[in-house]
Amino acid sequence: MDALALPLRDEHFLDSADLAAMAELLAQSGEYRVLRRLAPRLPSASAAGQGTRVGILLDTETTGLDHARDEVIELGMVKFDYTPDGRIVGVRDTFSAFNEPSVPVPPEVTALTGITDEMVAGHKIDEAAVNAFVDGAVISIAHNAGFDRKFAERYWPVFERVAWGCSATEVDWRTHGFAGAQLGYLLNGAGYFHQAHRAVDDCHALLEILDFLLPTTGTPALAILLETARKKTVRIWAEQSPFELKDSLKRRGYRWSDGTDGRPKSWYIDVCEPALDDELAFLRTEIYLRDVEPRLQTLTAFTRFSSRI
Repeated sequence: MDALALPLRDEHFLDSADLAAMAELLAQSGEYRVLRRLAPRLPSASAAGQGTRVGILLDTETTGLDHARDEVIELGMVKFDYTPDGRIVGVRDTFSAFNEPSVPVPPEVTALTGITDEMVAGHKIDEAAVNAFVDGAVISIAHNAGFDRKFAERYWPVFERVAWGCSATEVDWRTHGFAGAQLGYLLNGAGYFHQAHRAVDDCHALLEILDFLLPTTGTPALAILLETARKKTVRIWAEQSPFELKDSLKRRGYRWSDGTDGRPKSWYIDVCEPALDDELAFLRTEIYLRDVEPRLQTLTAFTRFSSRI
């Protein structure tokens, strides 16, 4: 059927059924990819009692990147049910709230998010409401947990007691056919587009991304994330490493800690347990040129991404 042959309604108006048929024809042609506007899933009756577990998708908008000084201006969350093998079976509830910071919202933040001083004026996020929303969840997932967890724990200590997963780093998206881990790229790859950089909207987008069946495995992306999050990792501190070898460490994936929050002032890297011996061998043969025993920290989903570690 020729898409151009679809009958026009009165006044040349195409209704949603016509548009859906045209989109399907374009997609089936193999010459086009059609992106559909993301329609957030509505909350439904809980699937509890069917072997499901409860998760939280979380996103924060802030005045800046420093979790110790900058402030949260918006918190968005989606509470959902999932099976142990990573299938999302329903949305329980959503949470969206503004918080007025002690300083004006920076212009660059407004340009990115659309959030203005007028929108946040007089608002404060109720900690009791956050605690009630998080109650019963076994994992909180963010699309950059190394950023969001630090802010969340500072404002709402309940998040210190929840396991965390990172959808940006705990799924190797490139090996599954995606161009990268940016939220917009992933959503496009799943066939959708959305209004980006508003907290709860990004949570709805992340829900669809995690529910997407990966062509490489035939399983939801959430299944891969959960498998990774359940594994222990080891943080290796390359303390007192030679300054002139910092570029070698950076190329290897090491990051710099400036010594704040009681952490060492040192380069460090997180590796899975099977890779520990290889990483220690790298430090001994290429960085220190001698036998050393670096400081090691074992991390789990309960401690990973936290500023307390």
